[in-house]
Amino acid sequence: MDRAGRPDRRALLAGGLVGVAGALTGCSSTRAASSARAASSTTSASPEARPTTPAAAFARLMEGNKRWVSGDLQHPDRDPNRRRLVAQEQEPFGAILSCIDSRVPPELLFDTGLGDLYVMRTGGEAVGPVVTGSVEYGPMTSDTPLIVVLGHQRCGAVKAAYKSLHDGKPLPGNLQAIVKALQPAYEQAVREGGADPVETMTRAQVKLTAADLRSNQDLAPLVGKGALAVVGAYYSLDTGKVEVLAGAPS
Repeated sequence: MDRAGRPDRRALLAGGLVGVAGALTGCSSTRAASSARAASSTTSASPEARPTTPAAAFARLMEGNKRWVSGDLQHPDRDPNRRRLVAQEQEPFGAILSCIDSRVPPELLFDTGLGDLYVMRTGGEAVGPVVTGSVEYGPMTSDTPLIVVLGHQRCGAVKAAYKSLHDGKPLPGNLQAIVKALQPAYEQAVREGGADPVETMTRAQVKLTAADLRSNQDLAPLVGKGALAVVGAYYSLDTGKVEVLAGAPS
């Protein structure tokens, strides 16, 4: 991104967010709250206050994951009242960068709903300028306090990239771009060894990506002052549980 042009962009977005705050305050009126409570508890839990700190946002996500594991789901923020509340503006409390895998939908495995999360999904959590910019959007424009990089068990994208690099055979089309993005994780997995090199590479990719985001020039100041946490995590397809690998806020 052009550093010289960034203040204008932020000022423009910040100006829009002033209106957002007012709109959201207005939407939290007694009438809206009463409508939300009137919604059937079998379809959606009553809205909770938006977490504003990294620790609170992280706790909200992990509580949701516990419900996912146990099957005691609340299905929060998934009714017409919530849809109307966030129709004009949004203020998600978390940003998730995860894999495209059909078995790993962040909104479900964290038991969240409409307007709760920014979600970016790429093969093997591969990143590039557009993906990084998308991850930055929430923290830089609406004070989203948490980013989670979420890898997962038996990742097909990582497996394909590992085999391509190991055998020296490029993948067809733009799939090779994923291989290139995952090469640092492959190299780390080769150095570390282990019984399952693909799983080692999957975890390495999560940690490397989270570390890169945590230290980049736009997000590092937010991390430094405690306004943002970047967590690396791993999802088990077998159990449904999210395991924290690095960066959990205290």
